[in-house]
Amino acid sequence: MGYTTALVLGNMPDFSVSNNPTSPLKIFTWHIHGTYLYYLSLGSYEIYIPVSKETKPGYVGRGTTFPFGRNVHEVDEEKVKELAFDCILFQTKKNYLEDQYETLSTKQRGLPKIYLEHDPPQETIPYTKHIISDKSVNLVHVTHFNSLMWDNNNQPFTVIEHGVEVRDVPYSGELEKGIVVINNIEKRGRRLGLDIFLEVQKHVPLDLVGMGAERLGLGEVLHPELPEFLSKYRFFFNPIRFTSLGLAVCEVMTMGIPVVGLATTELASVIKNGETGIIHTDINYLITAMKDLLSNPEKARQIGAAGKQMAQKRFDIKRFNTDWLCVFNQAISKHQPNKIAL
Repeated sequence: MGYTTALVLGNMPDFSVSNNPTSPLKIFTWHIHGTYLYYLSLGSYEIYIPVSKETKPGYVGRGTTFPFGRNVHEVDEEKVKELAFDCILFQTKKNYLEDQYETLSTKQRGLPKIYLEHDPPQETIPYTKHIISDKSVNLVHVTHFNSLMWDNNNQPFTVIEHGVEVRDVPYSGELEKGIVVINNIEKRGRRLGLDIFLEVQKHVPLDLVGMGAERLGLGEVLHPELPEFLSKYRFFFNPIRFTSLGLAVCEVMTMGIPVVGLATTELASVIKNGETGIIHTDINYLITAMKDLLSNPEKARQIGAAGKQMAQKRFDIKRFNTDWLCVFNQAISKHQPNKIAL
């Protein structure tokens, strides 16, 4: 496995990557994870995403769920080749193996490339080799756990931890229930903790929201409406066994909602058990802890407040966007001094 030292923010040289050095960088990517793309778009760069008449992953354009700013541009899939970009950001195997050859021109495929890995490997862990073995492609992981689980082919990589907006919605915890936020939990099964959710629900009142949650829960709540909706629940439960650190966890912690979850993946490094949240690998332990929070709202507020203080510092959105700007600049500087004009 390959490791790199962390980027030292504030010490990056002033890169000139286009004909106009003062113009924002132009980043082309696909709409893969809407919430992540929204937070990424809060940085000082322009983002271009393809839109297609066909229904296919990554080509949905801006959509209507997230309040994207004017720096997020939809581009007709057939006209992408006509534009000039500074960098290409891949987010899936399909983006890298197929989409770039179908959507980008030959010259665009010669631009600086970054591959953003959202997830840990799901095959033979920890022996799965990452798809990126070309050292000209900058590899970025969203958590240290992800980077640890992948065989990175001795490829240098950078970890950019999540950043989220802090919503001005006070935690009340008035509902004596827990809340789970997972999309398509029935389809994704054990890895996302379907069996754990169903077992815990036998002992503790739990609501479920998310895409595809109509049968087992309340259905989908749109992202802009989530903070107010979630703020009324006593605690947030994360039953996920094995995935990346969910942005929903980061968001609720910055609001002061206490989190209860499995002591697995990156969550084990985020929560200090009993202080900034509650984590364990024993489901019975977690059930007892949830019942305690339901009967002790003051304890829930104290744990939530401690988690909020930690999360607002660790998942600072300004740090997140600065980290990304540094990685974009580093990739462009390493590749070439000026962008390719088409």
